[in-house]
Amino acid sequence: MTTTTLEKEPVVMKREIGLLDATLLAAGGMIGSGIFIVSADVIRNVGSAGWLIAVWIIGGFMTLIAAVSYGELSGIYPKAGGQYVYLKEAYNPLIAFLYGWSLFAVIQTGTIAAVGVSFFKFLAYFVPAISEDVVLFSLGQFHISPAQLLAIGVIFLLTYINTKGVKGGKIIQTTFTATKVLSIIGLIGFGLFYLKPDVWASNWTNAWHLQRLGRDGSVDMYLGLPALGGAIAAALTGTVVSYDAWNNVTFVAGEIKNPRRNIGLSLLLGTLLVTVLYVSLNVMFTAVLPLSDIAGAEKDRVGITAAQAIFGQAGTAVIAITILIATFGCNNGLILAGARVYYSMAKDGLFFQKTAHLNKHAVPEFALWIQATVASLLCLSGRYGDLLDMISFVVVLFYILTIWGIFILRRKQPHIERSYKAFGYPVLPALYILMGSLFCGLLIIYKPTYTWPGLLIALLGVPIYYWLVRQNHVEINERTSL
Repeated sequence: MTTTTLEKEPVVMKREIGLLDATLLAAGGMIGSGIFIVSADVIRNVGSAGWLIAVWIIGGFMTLIAAVSYGELSGIYPKAGGQYVYLKEAYNPLIAFLYGWSLFAVIQTGTIAAVGVSFFKFLAYFVPAISEDVVLFSLGQFHISPAQLLAIGVIFLLTYINTKGVKGGKIIQTTFTATKVLSIIGLIGFGLFYLKPDVWASNWTNAWHLQRLGRDGSVDMYLGLPALGGAIAAALTGTVVSYDAWNNVTFVAGEIKNPRRNIGLSLLLGTLLVTVLYVSLNVMFTAVLPLSDIAGAEKDRVGITAAQAIFGQAGTAVIAITILIATFGCNNGLILAGARVYYSMAKDGLFFQKTAHLNKHAVPEFALWIQATVASLLCLSGRYGDLLDMISFVVVLFYILTIWGIFILRRKQPHIERSYKAFGYPVLPALYILMGSLFCGLLIIYKPTYTWPGLLIALLGVPIYYWLVRQNHVEINERTSL
């Protein structure tokens, strides 16, 4: 009788992620290959060392404000799904579903695809035959490279590891993130030690002169404040993507030890660590490379250009190894965390019902595999990079809605226990909403191609939502709290 009872006990998630693991999950999801590439586009938009650093500081400041604000929400709702749960509680299931749908369709899966292919882009420095420039075969207008196929292999390998329990994924994440953080710190240290005084002086003369810098070193002036605002918004797009995925730690709330304390603390520590690393790395770039070399780096690979300036030809190997470590660990964290959102959606009847079940290792195996399938299709499409640019507007829009949700929940549920309260409330959360809205507004006006495609992808979720509600006979309250 006892055996039968035990066999019928439902499988529940295991709380095996400690504070250090959670901090490195938050940091590890952010640090991929972007930080070694994005600065080329940033400098082309702003054209000066001061503004290069300012854009990375602004992006980091926005991320830190959002992270400490999410600490309050994570303390109230320490459940698997994180941001999806916060949006559902503050607004309604439709808005929460649109976030989860966007995550599944592009945000998480597209990032997994992009990071996966980046791994093999840099491995190709050692094994040229697997380069993204090598065409294995073509399917109409799509050209399939070894890097794309191998990226799919790594996605499926990491997915398989994560289906065997959260412990294996946690170990990979902690090990690789710690290694890449130490590697980046070492690279920054070497770069500043070998600082080139003439390069530094040239870069930091007229450091706040905002201008467009061409790949060939040509300079164009911006005419009027609107153009200047558009330039800063365009530059911020890349940094927003590079800082993104900090919220992944909220997705695994159901597996974090002492979640009411550790989620908020890991968000703060993880985002602070990455902000310091990103800003310091860009300061190092200006210490060893002229601005024209940053803007004109081959395939925007500023990290390799900087490493070559420091270590000579050996620099290519140094930075390639660093990026390989960064991208492998980053993808593991993205794969581990994303599936928990689809699991939570399915528990509410708003996703494939099979996704709502945990396997014998207490992880949402089906959610992991369908995530891997979509990411693999995006790998083959070769359009993941464009999709991520297009979705940056929607990513920030959902962050704004979530932080506005703090104000809503303070009014709706004033007496609920809050183990954390948003730091600087109401000023800092309101400041993020203002900065995020300004960013989105400037993109709408000056970079519409970065806005409407992402909105269309998100809004495609509306008919899917109502179809799921009807199919699964979900009873929901669709009243939006404003």
